[in-house]
Amino acid sequence: MFAALGRLTSRRPWIVIATWVVLAIAVVALAPALETTQEESEFLPDHYESVQAFEIQEEKFPGATSPAALIVFEREDGEQLTAEDQATIDQIAQDLGPELGAETFVQEVVTVGPDGEPNVSEDGFVQIGIVGLAEDATGYDPQAYDDAEAMRDDLADLTEGSGLSATTTGSVPQGLDSQESGERALAIVGIATIVLIVGLLAIIFRSVIICLMPIVVVTLVSMVANGLIGWANEIFDLKADSSIETILVVVLYGIGTDYILFFLFRYRERLRQGEDTKASVVHALERAGEAIASAGGAVIVAFLALLLSSLGIFKAIGPALAIAVAVTLVAALTLVPAVVTVLGRALFWPSKKWKVEPTGDRFAKIGDSLGRRPGAFAAVSGGILAVLAVFAFSFNPSFDFNSSLPDDVESTEALETFQAHFAAGASEPVPVILQSDEPLDEAALAEFGTALAEADGVAEVYPATVSEDATTAQVMLVLDSDPVSDQALNDVKGPIRDAAHAAAPEGSEAFVGGTPGIFADLQAAMVRDYKVVFPVAALVIMLILALLLRSLVAPLYLMAAVGLSFAATLGATVIAFQFIGGDSGLIFMLPIYIYLFVTALGTDYNILMIARLREEAREGKEPRPAAAEAVKHAGPTIAAAGVILAGTFASLMLSGNSLMMSMGFALSFGIFIAAFVMALFLTPGLTAVIGHAAWWPGHGDRATPKELSDVPAEEPAGQK
Repeated sequence: MFAALGRLTSRRPWIVIATWVVLAIAVVALAPALETTQEESEFLPDHYESVQAFEIQEEKFPGATSPAALIVFEREDGEQLTAEDQATIDQIAQDLGPELGAETFVQEVVTVGPDGEPNVSEDGFVQIGIVGLAEDATGYDPQAYDDAEAMRDDLADLTEGSGLSATTTGSVPQGLDSQESGERALAIVGIATIVLIVGLLAIIFRSVIICLMPIVVVTLVSMVANGLIGWANEIFDLKADSSIETILVVVLYGIGTDYILFFLFRYRERLRQGEDTKASVVHALERAGEAIASAGGAVIVAFLALLLSSLGIFKAIGPALAIAVAVTLVAALTLVPAVVTVLGRALFWPSKKWKVEPTGDRFAKIGDSLGRRPGAFAAVSGGILAVLAVFAFSFNPSFDFNSSLPDDVESTEALETFQAHFAAGASEPVPVILQSDEPLDEAALAEFGTALAEADGVAEVYPATVSEDATTAQVMLVLDSDPVSDQALNDVKGPIRDAAHAAAPEGSEAFVGGTPGIFADLQAAMVRDYKVVFPVAALVIMLILALLLRSLVAPLYLMAAVGLSFAATLGATVIAFQFIGGDSGLIFMLPIYIYLFVTALGTDYNILMIARLREEAREGKEPRPAAAEAVKHAGPTIAAAGVILAGTFASLMLSGNSLMMSMGFALSFGIFIAAFVMALFLTPGLTAVIGHAAWWPGHGDRATPKELSDVPAEEPAGQK
């Protein structure tokens, strides 16, 4: 099959290239833009309590959801606010809404508390203005972010010459800063990724054209992939997290370059044996095509397993990444061979080194050592992974998306100022919604509020607000702790929800929402997803391996090795960020990303190694010499691909975003150990130790008569 595909692409290369160019232009012209969301509640199914509270709140109390923004006023000279300052702040609040216009998210700016007193801190240094959403406005769309930017500009004008400063925080300003931070991160990561890939390819091949090939190929692939993802999101109403664009850049360049390397190493190897360009393309695709297709299939299946997630964020990210990898895979099997055919031996210009088979290769030495002592290599590499894996049990999930913002953006600085002068929970009161079929009784509402006030974690309870039809009430709670902290999450999912449910008057139902309520439900959803997504992805990848290798034994220890690499990666990230970095926790979605990337992409390297090991065994070698030869020949490819892919993921650490930094470290470390520990040492070591039994029941290590007849007569079997 792959040989036939190689013959087709090598005979009609210009048609293949033109088809890709036309497809890219058509998709760019017709496909919708890729849209993302910052709203955590959109990631949860409707049956979760926080989502139900949010929907009732939107229906019965429009504009009264969690504050869209907080304006933090203080004196520029750092002194306490005077009565004249407070009067100026009140005037600014009155002027701000009309100044911005009717189309903004701003409904009104409230500078007094429920008791009618000014929202001034006890020490008198800070006053806040609470910005509510205008009716029918949403705090999570591009228009709201434009409005937040306009609000900041108008606040600067309104406070000019007053001796006051006004900074903004809250959901909308934080969303604006996150969007701008994401755009900067995307630019930084994109530039760093391209520079890294070009630099590493220059070192490996010393070819100008090969350095540029991934950029050209991935540019075409990304045009097609982004358009298809936009269509998929629009058709199936998928809501992607804002980080997806940055992750897509890394995935497309990283995996695209990996697959190009898989092909080029086999192509160069055949050229060195004296074949012409077209014959070498056919041979390279025949030998590498199955490994590339199987590896790509494993990655696609792993990402599609996210469709089983209960969280909208993963349901959108999974298909998006799967589409990106699928397009990359098709390009690797068609576009890359076509381009290589057109370029011929000019591909390696200006270097002549490609003609020379390396002598005294370090991978040959490693392979020889592994062939002599495979058990020792397997034990040491497995032991290293096992030690790191122990620390995975200390993983503490964090559900605070806003903590990923850089420290120097306005919303972060304003929030720090606010929290230094007000109660931790005052920045975002938690709504408790009480809904009944009948009008609610005032005495019952008072008892309900009293019961909530007695719950652990509640600092203050505001009087209930009743809807127009009197069937729904909203009670706002101020928590003892920061609403995005682990303590707030635990208080809401435990004593506060217990108290609300128990104290709800007969015939009514209570729903606790807000940010900590969303985080509590996210935690429950993640526990469910871990039990579903992980096993399904593992089983399907094992099936792919079984079909590729015609073996039931090899997939078992290969997936065990990948699972150990996953645990070691999570453990190393815990060491780096929780133990050394001092972080209280890591973003909750990190294990899913590690599992999918390390499992899927780590399986790429396992497939490449085991396929080469099988090829060597089919040429008549016993398990240990076959393992030695596989490391010698597949080692450079895996090492080069691993360095490039690990480096592209490491570029995420340059984003300045703590979520991306931890993800960049985890994924780059995971790819590094998948390539340099698992694929180079653990997999060939275990295969050599297990021997022929590794291929049971298909005996895939035995050569067919055709394969034996294909071995050149003038060379001993297996020599390259």
